Amino acid sequence: MARIGGIPDTLDEQVVRFSQQPLKQPVMLNSVPKGGTHLLRNIMRMFVPVEQHYKADFVQVPNMHLHLDAFNPHAPMISAAHLLFSDQSYANVRTARHILMVRDPYDWVLARARFFVSEEFQQDNIAHLKSGVFSADALINMMIFGIHQKSPGLIDIFTHNAASWLGTGVHLLRYEDLLGAIQSIDSPQADILFADLFKACGIERPDDWRERAVIGGDRRYSRTARENLKPANAITFPAELSPMQKALVDYNAPGLRALLGYV
Repeated sequence: MARIGGIPDTLDEQVVRFSQQPLKQPVMLNSVPKGGTHLLRNIMRMFVPVEQHYKADFVQVPNMHLHLDAFNPHAPMISAAHLLFSDQSYANVRTARHILMVRDPYDWVLARARFFVSEEFQQDNIAHLKSGVFSADALINMMIFGIHQKSPGLIDIFTHNAASWLGTGVHLLRYEDLLGAIQSIDSPQADILFADLFKACGIERPDDWRERAVIGGDRRYSRTARENLKPANAITFPAELSPMQKALVDYNAPGLRALLGYV
């Protein structure tokens, strides 16, 4: 598994400023890797007592057996995960309220490429991606199609970490919708999104929810936000994919963006 670094987590100092109601049921905040999990996790931490934050690790299939306490219905916790769908995964998390965060595959490809060549991401068998040998376009294509025997491509990740969970009782949340709600917290759209999110988490929405959500959504507290990543070389990625790269995403994963609500 990869090793992830980044800025220290200091959000608990903000959480304890507010009164909290204990969770009554485990909550799992799940997403595709680089799908916005830190944003969602930090926002929802603002509504849960610190002692109910599961901090040991992001739950994934290789380490899931070490983190079953995250889903104990007799000691509810809020946890974050990059958990793919499987028989064992479903059995282990069946007692938890399951929020599934997805991100537009067009934007996800860029976010993943930036992260892979940052100092915060360490994975021995693909460390050479930071060497400066590879162009931005080549790296983007690797994010779309994967790197043979080293890193999965877009279709594999979105199939197993997102699409296969749909229809099993998860609450689907799009990263872009959550980010937009934080940026326009007083809008009717934000009110509706958060009302649905709190209901899905089994959390009663407090009167000061807007203040808490904005604090949790502050990118200064996110160790994987773009501005908190240190690039390992001078590669500059575009603001959006080229028409060819968008076509490659659609070729690699036809129907995916429509399935997730992006078309």
